[in-house]
Amino acid sequence: MGWNRKMRQGILMLAVGLMTATAGLADTIVLKNGRRITALSVTQEGDKVSYETSSGTLTLPKAIVDHIERGTLPAADVAESPARLSLRPPETDAPTVKFPPNMTEIEKRVLQDGEVDRDYVAQLENEARSGQAVANQNAAMAHHAASQFELLNGDLDLALQDGRTALTYAPEQPVLLMDVAYLHLRRSEFTQSLEYLERARRVVPEDPEVSKLAGWAYYGLNKLDQAAAEWKHAASLRPDAEVEAALQKAQRDKQEEEQYKENESAHFMLRYSGSSEPALARAVLHTLERHYGAIESELNYSPPDSIGVILYTKQAFADITQAPNWVGALNDGRIRVPVQGLSEVTPDLSRVLKHELTHSFVQQKTRGHAPTWIQEGLAQWMEGKRSDSNAAALVRMYTADPSMGVLHFGGDWMKMSSADSGIAYAWALANVEYIVQAGGMNDIDRILGRLTTGESPEATVQAVVRSNYADLARDTVTYLRKTYGN
Repeated sequence: MGWNRKMRQGILMLAVGLMTATAGLADTIVLKNGRRITALSVTQEGDKVSYETSSGTLTLPKAIVDHIERGTLPAADVAESPARLSLRPPETDAPTVKFPPNMTEIEKRVLQDGEVDRDYVAQLENEARSGQAVANQNAAMAHHAASQFELLNGDLDLALQDGRTALTYAPEQPVLLMDVAYLHLRRSEFTQSLEYLERARRVVPEDPEVSKLAGWAYYGLNKLDQAAAEWKHAASLRPDAEVEAALQKAQRDKQEEEQYKENESAHFMLRYSGSSEPALARAVLHTLERHYGAIESELNYSPPDSIGVILYTKQAFADITQAPNWVGALNDGRIRVPVQGLSEVTPDLSRVLKHELTHSFVQQKTRGHAPTWIQEGLAQWMEGKRSDSNAAALVRMYTADPSMGVLHFGGDWMKMSSADSGIAYAWALANVEYIVQAGGMNDIDRILGRLTTGESPEATVQAVVRSNYADLARDTVTYLRKTYGN
């Protein structure tokens, strides 16, 4: 029947493949937040930007588009900010969806007027109680279509719920298994993702998508050997630019870390250069565990899997991360810290570790949807920084030009100069400090929770603190004046 062809398009072309559409030349949409979306073609009409993918026509608000690059080669989707420079599965931006005209009748019935027709889905579930194979297939397809729709609209929880339900009606369908595995990856639930991928592998042992996704999962678990092996296997089965980019990065890490020693604790897997003392490694783990408990309590969240930590020499850190010289540590899914010359955990190193660990919590709690300013502002707040030393300069800057108070809410921080990044960090800390002082950590928790659904950061802030970005900048300056003086 049409199941395999249609469902094959479903998971890794509709949900994942929005940014990896075709070989050859394509158009690339560059969003104001730095994200890049590769499409077959792009057109602009009024306040909308429409783009063609293998799954149909999608649209974005023109207001969030920075520019369009014509005739580019498709590229891997890698976030660029200090907090989110990561090697992880591509994500979609929750555009408005127009599904292709060759949908099955079931998919057309499930998706009505921009939402899932739950009454129709329930009808198919009732029909499946007959036990007939076709009825079970129809119910599975209905929940799969609902899952795809919810994913594209940013609701990973509901997407996962529908994906799992689809599997109750077709438990050996590999595309459905990969669908659920991908959703677990997006939630940083790597062990659970592998469970579904292994089930899929038993059915389709040579499917390149299984190995591709397994590579992401193993990398998330800090198992570089297994990640590289999976990506090599995927590349041998089918050329894939994303797989090649991921494999190259994993191999660089693997080559650097081959002689590294290992240690672990309840929540961390540590690798460290032989030039680092074992006593320092143990002290780092002890410090991280202490910070873990504090952040867990403040953010009301526990990461599901162990967090990787790498201790480098300064040169190795620069070579591997290729980060700007103003970046003193990095979290790209693993916490990477240069510790050359240290024999113990100094107060500065402790603050760096807490800062980077906060990124891990926020990244996973929000499913990767936290903007850089929230990531960096909250990480600074959690490490103990406050705005006392920067308040006067920020107030003067805002008084001279209020637009300076909103620039850091968007843009690519990794492309900033050292001076500009310092200003962005100062504003981000001040914003978070104001939010915490005005509404407590409960408001921060509400913001992070709403971001999980894929809601835009500005809409999230407005819903929680009743301020858009311009209002937040103004209120932050008022707070700085009142707290720290003119």
